[in-house]
Amino acid sequence: MPHLAECVDDITFLKSCWCNSTVHAPAIYELHTGRTLVGHPSLGSWVTYGLGSESENLPAYCVMPQPEGVSEGGAPCWGAAYLPTVYQGTLFRKGANPIQNLKPPADVSAEQNKRVFDLVNDLNRASASPGDTELEARIASYELAFKMQTHAVEAVDLSKETKETKSLYGLDQKETAEFGTRLLLARRLVERGVRFVQVYHGGGPLTMQWDAHDDINGNHEKMCGHADKPVAGLLKDLKRTGLLKDTLVVWCSEFGRTPNSQGSAGRDHNPLGYTMWFAGGGAKPGVSVGTTDEFGLHAEDTPISVNDFHATILHLLGLNHEKLTIRHNGRDERLTDVAGTVVKAAVT
Repeated sequence: MPHLAECVDDITFLKSCWCNSTVHAPAIYELHTGRTLVGHPSLGSWVTYGLGSESENLPAYCVMPQPEGVSEGGAPCWGAAYLPTVYQGTLFRKGANPIQNLKPPADVSAEQNKRVFDLVNDLNRASASPGDTELEARIASYELAFKMQTHAVEAVDLSKETKETKSLYGLDQKETAEFGTRLLLARRLVERGVRFVQVYHGGGPLTMQWDAHDDINGNHEKMCGHADKPVAGLLKDLKRTGLLKDTLVVWCSEFGRTPNSQGSAGRDHNPLGYTMWFAGGGAKPGVSVGTTDEFGLHAEDTPISVNDFHATILHLLGLNHEKLTIRHNGRDERLTDVAGTVVKAAVT
């Protein structure tokens, strides 16, 4: 990844990560929710629950899946579970209109549109009862959708970006244009107060996944070619605008690949020792935390669990992972369950 190599002085590498499953879906749920079983809030939901929103006109938590398909974990990866529903992620889709049905029909005037909104809002509030979080979330969703008709159109309009900026993200190259577009959109959302943006690279058919069971060179060369320039472009863009110091960028995966071959040219899943990284947002730049053994199989020095990883993210965002809780079924639930230690070597 030659472009990302230019950014290593801004990156915090965590080289001794490990997780609890070799199977995609449970490992994906653990990465997103801290548990291998479905039914718990996603990291983005916990963050927005803890920090709230900086914008009244855009969702606090936005999700951009691979256009060819979502990851094997599906919607629970950005779901709120037992947190109030308002904290679930909002999907952005491929194309010129990332938010579906954003604009009112052409034959509906602004005055008519406002009257319809007011009527629906009044009916919803007349039906509301204390503690009905589903209806409260529905009301908040309608109110936000009405505001977004004005403000989101500008947020997702990339035409105002300079040619230089578009080139930085690789929008002028076929291999990088799609992913670069989503990362540039992510930067625009962060600039406008969106609290948490979750962008996927890989998903859908095997040809668009990092799952290199048959040919690791062919697979990873293609996938790195898609991601390298856009990711480096995002880091460089955030740094030159001063946003990087206040924005935590996280590059992560549900597990790594084995150091030994699978079949002839592939590699299998490895949950025992792999690398993830941070940049910006108070993470200590230009350091490498932890090691694997001499084969690159097992985490050896400073093993970092998913609970530790999440605890560190929350710490960098100003949240104490042991105090960010919600009462559910008689238990104080939290993202890190009953574990997790902040990786102090990764933070400033």
